[in-house]
Amino acid sequence: METKELLKRLIAFATVSSDSNLELIDFVQSLLATKGIRSELVFNADHSKAAMFASIGPAGKPGLLLSGHSDVVPVKGQNWTTDPFTGTEKDGKIYGRGSCDMKGFIASAIQIMLAFADKPLDRPVHLAISFDEELGCLGIKDLLLQLQHLKVEPYLCIVGEPTSMNIATGHKGKTSFRTHCCGDEAHSSQAPLHTNAIYLACDVIAHLRNLQAELMTSGARDEAYNIPHSTVHVGTIEGGRSLNIVPGECQFVFEIRYLPGDDIDTYLDNLFKQAEMLVQQAQQAHPATKAAITFDCLTRYPGLDTPADHLSVRQLQALLPDETKTLKVAFGSEGGLFAEYLSAPVVVCGPGSIDQAHKPNEFISLAQLQQCDDLLNKLVPEICFNRSEHD
Repeated sequence: METKELLKRLIAFATVSSDSNLELIDFVQSLLATKGIRSELVFNADHSKAAMFASIGPAGKPGLLLSGHSDVVPVKGQNWTTDPFTGTEKDGKIYGRGSCDMKGFIASAIQIMLAFADKPLDRPVHLAISFDEELGCLGIKDLLLQLQHLKVEPYLCIVGEPTSMNIATGHKGKTSFRTHCCGDEAHSSQAPLHTNAIYLACDVIAHLRNLQAELMTSGARDEAYNIPHSTVHVGTIEGGRSLNIVPGECQFVFEIRYLPGDDIDTYLDNLFKQAEMLVQQAQQAHPATKAAITFDCLTRYPGLDTPADHLSVRQLQALLPDETKTLKVAFGSEGGLFAEYLSAPVVVCGPGSIDQAHKPNEFISLAQLQQCDDLLNKLVPEICFNRSEHD
């Protein structure tokens, strides 16, 4: 089966993050088993989803780890001109949800596993497929703990997010929170006598805007990013029942995308302390108030910062066209977690453009898919065939 045909099969599994991915995982596991490739699954709590880890070649040596996530973002409300869960080939492209983000890379990685399964490898090739990456890299952590238990120590890990086959050695970390502000419902004519939950939320947001200004002026900087500092963003806010009722509740969601050089925990501690002061001020003004501010962490994953001159990065770059760029990307990935858990050099490199991800009519070009196949077919011999200096 050609890589493009395998990609079409993968697209047909509607693995939106809210749904199960087990049919896709069962398909991949069965396909690998036809070549005798060993694999194991790590399930979520209710066994509705699973991550998969497969290996070829000898265990106990540093080899090549190829990683991708199986989940995709929703298509509801988007104006698609093709069926998003049918891989439609036209004009040198394959259209479908997940075609570039990131089932194209997974298809190529599976093909490599099948092609080299019966070859005399001196070092292993591993394949990791996760779930719930689109929800904040939630589904990879238990798998990484299992890899630690198995003592998997990659010589190089490639996370195949779409980079147009450029090599991303870094990305920002991310943390996000849902902030819940409580006040006191009352008739709006009595508003000055009560705590307004929306006002509390606005005060916290004002502190977040101040934090953004601080990060811009005195935080870490890395000019390799298009936005060279950490960023703060409030995405949604809701609260209140009616204009004539003092709002008793308001909640909003914010994120911080941070450079590895910023001490994000210190910034967060300061934010939480400022929120406590706002509650104390409300209690002093209105002793009977129910004022409260709580923060629920939704996601947290670290940034990635692999040295661009690392030997494994230079080996990878040597196998790509001369115009290939080494860069840092604004979007996050599971790469930072791989680097943190496994202490391995990690890069993000995959076919397709992030400009197509999450949009209607998402596509990947067949030329990019072929370039990924070509790279992996060169990289496996480079790393996994009788090169003792890698030990």
